[in-house]
Amino acid sequence: MTRQGSTSVTILPVTMSPAMAARSELLRPAFGEASPSLGRFVINPHSCSYRWWHMFLIMLVLYSAWASPFELSMEKAASIALVVTDLVVDVFFAIDIALSFFVAYRDTSTGLLITDRRKITMRYLKRPCFALDVASTIPLQIIYQLVTGKRQGLWGLLNLLRLWRLRRVSKLFARVEKDIRFNYLWTRLIKLLCVTLFALHFAACIYLWMAFNYKIKELTWIGSQIHSFEDRSVWFCYTCAVYWSITTLATVGYGDLHATNIGEMLFSIAFMLFNMGLTSYIIGNITNLVVRETSNTFKMRDMVQRVSEFGRMNRLPEAMREQMLASVQLRFRTDEQLQQEMLSELPKAVRSGVMKHMFKSAIESCYLFQGVSDSLIVQLVAEMKAEFFPPKANVILENETSTDCYIIISGEVEALTTLADGTEKHVKRIGPRGMAGEIGVMFSIPQPFTIRSRRLTQVVRISHIHLLQAVRPNTADGYIVFSNFIQYLESLKVQTKDVAFVSDHLWNGNSMVLRRATEVAVDESKEAAHKMLPCKEPKRVVIHEQLPNATSTALHPSPGKLVLLPDSMQELMKLSEKKFGKAVRGILTVEGAEVEDIEVIRDGDHLLFS
Repeated sequence: MTRQGSTSVTILPVTMSPAMAARSELLRPAFGEASPSLGRFVINPHSCSYRWWHMFLIMLVLYSAWASPFELSMEKAASIALVVTDLVVDVFFAIDIALSFFVAYRDTSTGLLITDRRKITMRYLKRPCFALDVASTIPLQIIYQLVTGKRQGLWGLLNLLRLWRLRRVSKLFARVEKDIRFNYLWTRLIKLLCVTLFALHFAACIYLWMAFNYKIKELTWIGSQIHSFEDRSVWFCYTCAVYWSITTLATVGYGDLHATNIGEMLFSIAFMLFNMGLTSYIIGNITNLVVRETSNTFKMRDMVQRVSEFGRMNRLPEAMREQMLASVQLRFRTDEQLQQEMLSELPKAVRSGVMKHMFKSAIESCYLFQGVSDSLIVQLVAEMKAEFFPPKANVILENETSTDCYIIISGEVEALTTLADGTEKHVKRIGPRGMAGEIGVMFSIPQPFTIRSRRLTQVVRISHIHLLQAVRPNTADGYIVFSNFIQYLESLKVQTKDVAFVSDHLWNGNSMVLRRATEVAVDESKEAAHKMLPCKEPKRVVIHEQLPNATSTALHPSPGKLVLLPDSMQELMKLSEKKFGKAVRGILTVEGAEVEDIEVIRDGDHLLFS
């Protein structure tokens, strides 16, 4: 907290999100409790106590929204019990007005929580809501009736000032709709229901008010059908008004109740115009909610239909069609598309952290990367792609170009090879933490096996280019990776010795595969790693001994000595001392400029030493 004069603000960390800031502030004291961060008698708007106070006021607002029009509609509806209840409710809102002078607020321009009492007070007094809060809390109609002894009449319309409190409900729904802890669909539906019920109730009360305040009772909508309706019970008249209100809102209009005077006709016109807007608003919201809930299903059905038509038009085999359909359905069922879109929108550092948390343990357990450094694991995880495969789906085809290798996260795949007679021969099964396709990638040859999933399988894919870019600059990790790979090949030779393809193509001493495996493991691994290490061509410069007090000769120096430029100024000075046998205190160009940085020296430059 910083203080400047009488101003006190609480500065939140810049990196803290609004949701985190709000949750962290829930634990702060409120209602006059001393707090080192807010100051004495300052209320934290995010505290639990103040939030509970607001929820209590929301219940009172709902009561006011029902009672205010209801008491206006019929004077006999304003019983002693309702009047006393209204006064008690007004007392609670008066307390809230007093508390508003102590509630800290957040400055929208700076994002700071303002806790200075003077600023809080001036802000509340200058806002229009202060005058409306006071006007809606003072029982003006009761005061008028007590002072004059007359009926409320038009003064009863002052009851409607209490509807100003409905803004609290609107703010509550706006806050709940953004809270992911609550279902958005049900929140919107409840809000629409509340708006509809209030519109029905308010219109019904206005209809009753017009009927009870018209001079000729028989020329009213209810008097033309029910004689002496003013002597009937309050709830009977209210039920009739709600019935006419809802038939008008629903555009049913049975005709049993209808407007009979100019005032009722004008209000009915205004009410039906409002109903057109309200109906459009409700239909639009519900349509959006329904479409939002079913959009993914529509996308899946459309994609399945397109895949089916594609397979039928190109006369693909039935097994291939089934694989395509299963892959499409699995993609939507596992939300794979949503996951990839979500990860692609994140910053690279955040995306790398997520992938590291999800797949680091699987990569470390894989045989090819056992014993490598953590930095190599992080580089590999950063560019991995997660995929799902349904049962009996081909992950890799035999003899296809080697572009990717796969690590099995869950599920199981099998390696198959095609024999001379065209039949497929089972080679081995690969379970979780196993690899597939790495032989073709490491040897840069077509894939030697077909890899097919046995059940629902999740894999992570590593591209050939990314694997080499990550391994080659790390010489020590490259040795480990190639050593692990050679050991795996030896074990694979033992496991698959009965398979003709393996013995003929992988373990034949004259075959290209075995020769390349040996070269990569023994010789080419070191050479490739060193070639990928950052290096630069050394610069050649000519050094001369500068003659003292002879600046003219500096422009045409005597023949010097051609040397390779070292990496630092200190090494360059030591080299010149060794060549000329004299102590060197500075390096100059032939133009007489003093050299301070080794990087500014170019290839072929002439240098003078003083």
